[in-house]
Amino acid sequence: MTTPTLEQTGKAAPELTHYDAPAFAAKALASRRALAAVIDHTLLKPEANRAQVLKLCAEAAEYRFACAMVNPAWVATAHAALSGTGIPVGVVIGFPLGANLTTTKREEAEAMVKAGARELDMVLNIGLLKSGENALVEADIRGVVEIARDSGAIVKVILETSLLSLEEKLLASQIACAAGTDFLKTSTGFSTSGATASDVALLRGVAGSRCGVKASGGIRTLGDARAMLEAGANRIGASASVAIVQALEATN
Repeated sequence: MTTPTLEQTGKAAPELTHYDAPAFAAKALASRRALAAVIDHTLLKPEANRAQVLKLCAEAAEYRFACAMVNPAWVATAHAALSGTGIPVGVVIGFPLGANLTTTKREEAEAMVKAGARELDMVLNIGLLKSGENALVEADIRGVVEIARDSGAIVKVILETSLLSLEEKLLASQIACAAGTDFLKTSTGFSTSGATASDVALLRGVAGSRCGVKASGGIRTLGDARAMLEAGANRIGASASVAIVQALEATN
């Protein structure tokens, strides 16, 4: 596998370091608690109501998921519900299309961290990427990264891999890493398809151990989660989180 060239990105690709996917997967799959710790417990349906958000938060606290991932309107509610539990609130930015103005994404990110979010999953501007506007794509990501850094939050850049060619996946991953993202993320779960093991492996190949890889979109079973971890993911996004960790517990 090749990474984008200097001409494609406008900068030299940094040296990649090794990431041991089999070792991480084995550790994450060793127990229910270990697996829960790498899953973002997610509820992003537009029709989700307050009772469902509170249930998500209660489950996140009970099972000790990596975070409770909600839409922007529910961040303050989730933050209050999770206060004192140690479980952070995650939120999506520029979701689900990524075609917002950079200023809009920055303003949304700033409002979300003020409301209590500590994990920001932002959608790449796919149209700019496909137009060859690499510097604008990087600036779009960096704008959210700057807000997150100032607030002690982390950023995951959603590439929406189902809409990208192989070359675009590689280029988008390199740009996101250069912009300082903490994770490369496969999908919104709202496009033509979700995560695949091959895409996870591709993203991990670019990231090395410089940043994480989050697999999301269509991960509904323990087998799905296992495949993504073994391919190189170190975070999973799922709405079927409880069923996944219960399935692992049943096999032990």
